[in-house]
Formats: sequence, C-alpha cells, structure tokens
Amino acid sequence: MATPQRDELPVAGLTTGQLARLLGVSPTTLRSWDRRYGFGPASRADGRHRRWSPDDVAMAREMCRLTATGTPPAEAARTARLRARGPVGPVRPDEWPVVPSDRADGTAPRVGSGLPLGRVRSECRGLARAAVRLDAEEVRELLRRAVAHHGPAVAWEEVMSPALQAVGRKWQSSGERGEQGEQYVEVEHLLSWHISAALRHYYLDAARPRRAASGVPVLLSCLPGEQHTLPLDVLTAVLGDEGLAVLMLGGSVPADALITAVRRVASLAVVLWAQTGDTADLALARRVAGARWGVRGARTQTPVLLCGPGWHQVTDSAEPPELTYVTSLHDAVSTLTGLRRGHPSR
Repeated sequence: MATPQRDELPVAGLTTGQLARLLGVSPTTLRSWDRRYGFGPASRADGRHRRWSPDDVAMAREMCRLTATGTPPAEAARTARLRARGPVGPVRPDEWPVVPSDRADGTAPRVGSGLPLGRVRSECRGLARAAVRLDAEEVRELLRRAVAHHGPAVAWEEVMSPALQAVGRKWQSSGERGEQGEQYVEVEHLLSWHISAALRHYYLDAARPRRAASGVPVLLSCLPGEQHTLPLDVLTAVLGDEGLAVLMLGGSVPADALITAVRRVASLAVVLWAQTGDTADLALARRVAGARWGVRGARTQTPVLLCGPGWHQVTDSAEPPELTYVTSLHDAVSTLTGLRRGHPSR
C-alpha cells in the first residue's frame, strides 16, 4: 500500500494507531516518545483523543529518520520539533554509524520495527524500521553507509542479512497465526532489491581500484530456473573487496549458454548457485566441470564451486575433485582467494 502524502491525510488527523501503522513503529513507541521527550500531537480531539495533524506526522517521520541513522532519541526529538517549525543545521553525530548505546555490549535496545531482530547492530534496526515504513530513500542511504563503513562482508552478515531474515520470520509467523503475513512481502522485496543495488554499486565503483590488476575473473551464475541472484551479488562485492574480478551472468542462465561462457572465458573458477534442490542440477555441474578451454594441445578445465542450500539435496562424497561444495560466504571467499594465489597469472 502506498504511503499517504501530507495533503492526503485525513483533515481530522491520524490516531496514534493509524500513525504507528503508517510509520512502521508500535503505538507504544509513539506514546513513549511523548512521555519521555514531550514528542506528541499538538492537539487532542474533544480534549481527550490524540490526533496527529499533517505537521505532527511530518515531525514523526523526521524522528523515525533520525533514529534510523543512529541519532539518540532525545536529540532526534529535539531536532524533529525544530525542523517542524523551520530548517535547522545538520544533526550530530555525522560520523555514522558510531551510535550511543544503553547496553554494555554495544547493541541497541529494541525499538519499533515490529520485526523479531534479537540482538543486532543498531544500523540493522534502523534499516528494518525504514524498510517496514517502505522508506526507499532511507533504506538506500542506510545501506550505502553500512557498506562504505563496514565493507560488504560485515555489512551483509551483521546488517543486511539479519534484517532480511527478520522479515522472513515475521512473514512466516504471521501466516501461522492466521494474520495477514502478506503485508511483509513488499517489505522483503523492497529490502532485497536495494541490498542488491547497494552491493552492485560497491563492486562497480568502490571496489574498482582494488581489482584493477586482478587478472582472470571468477565466473558466477545461477542455474536454469534459479532466480535468486542476491547471494551472488553479495559474493561479487566481497570478491571485489579482495581484489578479484567477477564475471556475473545473473539469474536462470540456460545450460548451453553457461557451457559456452565457460569455454569462452579463461576464468579462475566457476561458482554455481542453487537455492533449492529443484534447481541444483548435478549433471549440469559435471558438464561445466568437464568443459575444456584454451588452445589446442594445451586445453584445461576450470574448478567449479557449488554454492547454496539446494546442493545439500544432491551432492555426495563421490563427486570428482573439480566440484567443490562450499557452505558459507567465508568458505567461498577463502577458496577463491586460495585459487588466485596458486594461479600461474599471479
């Protein structure tokens, strides 16, 4: 559902419950902000019922945006009130994401995304809140900062992936309780698309200097029928950070096209992703491993890495040495950087 704009809000204003659903926070969070920081609607209908005017809603949106970027709630409330009355300067701290915390272990307290996040980085909570609000610009900015500050591996493991998993758990648990879990489908799609975009941008731009002299590329591909490219986007960004070039073929690559690419490209290795057993085609993986390339009389083969949970259902201990099953992002990166060190071009 599209987010109502300022001039589309009810003339009488929104109730606290309506505003909470609009922003993707809990009504308790809004009441807590009012109680702690005097951050509430300017007027009450009939002297009792709280009604949030368009100006109040704009102020609450700004509060959510600021807290999502790590601004302490008290400072965010003060700044949001000022901005509701007129522009003010930038908010400190501007060295995102150094975020104050009320906990000794540095994690942030639970706030308002409505998702089962557990103990995660405060950047992850901010990302979850922005995603639930369907605030695409904020999601994009938070992801850009996370990747730039932490690098793609840590950003994925500690910020992006936990948020995505929490959306999935919320979707599943809502369906089990007979609630409308479909409301989180659009959140997952929004988040997945922007995560892919952020990681691809990082590989294409930020990681370019580190892979300038990287030599032969790693060829990445989803098998026929496999559309889940996000894991390969993650691997692409991390390999770029390690100075490796990548040739990414994308989702659902036809078998003949995949074999042709392997024969045309002198790649360091081929990575095949399968999300489910339905797409984990072991016969095709063996064909890829057996594909030879190079000049006549000096043809060679390329190691093949099998990545993704789908391979669990089809691999066995009798696989040829050209096929290597990897179980994690760290395992894949370690294997590929090891192949680079042993490659003649290096």
